[in-house]
Amino acid sequence: MIDLIVKYAPSLFQGILTTVFVSGAAILLGAVPALGLAFGLISKNRILRTFCALYRSFWRGTPILVQLLIVFYLLPLIGINVPPVLAAILALALNTTAFQAEIYRAGLNAIPAGQIEAARMLGIGTAAIRRRILVPQTIRLVLPALVSEIVIIIKNSSLVSVIAVTEVTRVSQQMASNSFRPLESYVAAGIIYLIICFLVALLGLVFERLLSRRGGVSS
Repeated sequence: MIDLIVKYAPSLFQGILTTVFVSGAAILLGAVPALGLAFGLISKNRILRTFCALYRSFWRGTPILVQLLIVFYLLPLIGINVPPVLAAILALALNTTAFQAEIYRAGLNAIPAGQIEAARMLGIGTAAIRRRILVPQTIRLVLPALVSEIVIIIKNSSLVSVIAVTEVTRVSQQMASNSFRPLESYVAAGIIYLIICFLVALLGLVFERLLSRRGGVSS
C-alpha cells in the first residue's frame, strides 16, 4: 500500500486540500446563520420559531446525499451556474447550519436566565446581551459538540465525490480504477480521513483547555 500512496501522493495531497477546504468553508459559512437560527428556535415569535423549526427538520431529517444532489441540480435550473466545489460547499453549509443551530440552542438553554434578567436590569440591550453574554458562554459550553460536528462534516464531505468534486474519496476511486487495487486504495483513504479527524479533535481539545485556563466554562 505504501508504494501506491507514494505513486499517487500528489493527487492524494490535492484531494486532502480539497476535503479540508470544502469542509472548513462549509463549517464557517454555516456558523453565523446557525447562531441566528438558534435564537430563532427559542424566540417568543411563533411564526419565526416555526419557520426555523421547519428548516432544522428538513436539513436534519433528509439524507445529506439527497441534499447534495438537490442543490447541485437545482442551482442550474434557477439560472445559477457554479462549479461543483461551490455547490458542495453550499449543500454542506446548509446542512451544518441546522445541526450547529441545534447545538447552539442547547447551549443557550443551559445559560441561567438570571444572567439575562440581571443584564436587562442594568439597561443592557438585547443585541449587546447576545453578543457579550450569551454567545461567548454558549461557544464555550458547546465546543466539544462543535468539534464533533466538524468531524462529521469532514466525513460527510466524502459524499461530494458523486458530484465530481475531486477530494480524497474521489482520488481513491481513481486510484482503485487505475491500479486495480481497490482494497488498498480505500484503506489509504480511510487512514487519511482518520488522521484529519484526529487532528481536528486534538485541536479542539487544545482550544477547550485554553478556554478553561482563561476561566471559561467548559463541558
